[in-house]
Amino acid sequence: MNELPNPTLPLSPLPRGSLHRPGIALGARPVACPGLEVTWARHLDEVRQAQRLRFSVFAQEMGARLNTAIAGHDVDLFDDYCEHLLVRDLASGEVIGTYRVLTPAQARRVGSTYSDLEFDLTRLRALRPRMVELGRSCVHAEHRHGGVILALWGALADFMVRNGLDAMIGCASIPMLHNGVVSGDVAASIWEQLRHPHLAPIEHHVRPRLPLPVQQLDGTLPVEPPALIKGYLRLGARVLGAPAWDPDFNTADLPMFMRMADLPARYRRHFLG
Repeated sequence: MNELPNPTLPLSPLPRGSLHRPGIALGARPVACPGLEVTWARHLDEVRQAQRLRFSVFAQEMGARLNTAIAGHDVDLFDDYCEHLLVRDLASGEVIGTYRVLTPAQARRVGSTYSDLEFDLTRLRALRPRMVELGRSCVHAEHRHGGVILALWGALADFMVRNGLDAMIGCASIPMLHNGVVSGDVAASIWEQLRHPHLAPIEHHVRPRLPLPVQQLDGTLPVEPPALIKGYLRLGARVLGAPAWDPDFNTADLPMFMRMADLPARYRRHFLG
């Protein structure tokens, strides 16, 4: 949408890189799950709500070490240049799910994507003009049912179609903490499970800047990939290469890639009608 609705909260300054500008179409599709509302953040107060949720999940729940200038918020330099997608619980008014989206134009403004910091994306150069980056995905612990993530994905699919965008990239995180012990064995095992059936074509492979040393780890554990990664794979996503190690977030990050053209027909009907 080109015109923004009147906000219900007092206006604060928009982030300097906000995509609420000519040429970007935002929309909010109806949500099939009762009690939820999907919106794009319209001003800084709503972005702060997403950042508080992210801090709760990443720092307090997962133990990430966040270098943030605002206490209780997960804030980094990319936030100012991203659109922030929110799922709100209508009963409480709280933001319970979020993604941030960095478009090609905004990636050029900031100078890179977050994924560029973790991986060498040279082989994706030709795809960048119509490729967005998804990041900082999280859902409140008390609302991790299918309705929230499907609402987020439906809004993302709508955004891609409205803006003529083809592909999505992002880092899918695997926690390093397993059975109370910090170890890379779980991530190595998940990589071994996914590397053959779900690996992207070689022309799209990327290289981690700080590789997880998978050859030195036990890759035989009978573990399931995180639900978000399994969901991405059902949507047609591919793994672009071996995981990177993110010591600040205490995770191994898999580079994931998905084209809108690869979205299975049943999900296309569900998300786009």
